[in-house]
Amino acid sequence: MIVVYILIGTGALVAFPFVKKYIRNQKPLVIPPNWHGILVQRVRFFRELNEVGQQDFLEQVGRFLRNVPVNGVQVEITIADRLLVAASAVIPLFGFKGWEYGYLDEVIIYPSAFDQNFNFENPKELIVGMVGSGAMEGKMILSKPALHAGFDNTQDKQNVGIHEFIHLYDKEDGVIDGVPVSFMTDEHIMPWIDLVRVEMSKIHAGESGIRGYGGLNGKEFFAVAGEYFFERPHLLEDKHPELYMMLSMFFNQKMTHTLSAKEIKAKPLSRNSPCPCGSDNKYKHCCLGK
Repeated sequence: MIVVYILIGTGALVAFPFVKKYIRNQKPLVIPPNWHGILVQRVRFFRELNEVGQQDFLEQVGRFLRNVPVNGVQVEITIADRLLVAASAVIPLFGFKGWEYGYLDEVIIYPSAFDQNFNFENPKELIVGMVGSGAMEGKMILSKPALHAGFDNTQDKQNVGIHEFIHLYDKEDGVIDGVPVSFMTDEHIMPWIDLVRVEMSKIHAGESGIRGYGGLNGKEFFAVAGEYFFERPHLLEDKHPELYMMLSMFFNQKMTHTLSAKEIKAKPLSRNSPCPCGSDNKYKHCCLGK
């Protein structure tokens, strides 16, 4: 275990224990040139980084995809699918350079929502993301349409990919419980638990702008609040300043500095641009008009 000391906004040094997953005989890191254009078009977080930040993000995406396979079940997996999965993974950890998830071996993409029995044909429930346990330990399952929708709509405070990777972030202490003690000092644990209790009571009373699913339990509150933090940080800081401050500390990121108050849109694609779906075809021969 490595302990890293990080200077937070208050000027205090906070110790964070990092569990690093080392992989033997790693393949060389390769960043294909078309990744940049796809991420600019599809991922607001990446688009609003400066040049240095974008290069760092690309390298983290490359390391993730080198180490974690992304496979599909009855669905074609494109370069864009893999990049959106990797972006979902990198965003929560972007404040911690060189760190990787310790409880993930594979991401599995389904063609639609599924249920607890992993059935997506006439499912009894409509689950769009899940971190596996038991026989599925080390696996994450994501619905392909929901994964894309999370990045297509940057104003709804929802992103299923980020949501599930926040659960994995939470799990670094061995359990998903909404209290990421691997990233907290002892003095912040009880204030966080108290804050969650207050915010969940507001959700139950219909007095909160936080999505209702966050009122289910502490672990879902943390993931839902994290989605809000990464999608609408300025609104979160305005409506829930204490929650914004705590999440900034946990993720070691000041998201109001990363994202502009008004979203910077991607430049429109020309007909001859590489298609952002990752097909390697020109836009005019691929997704234009679909």
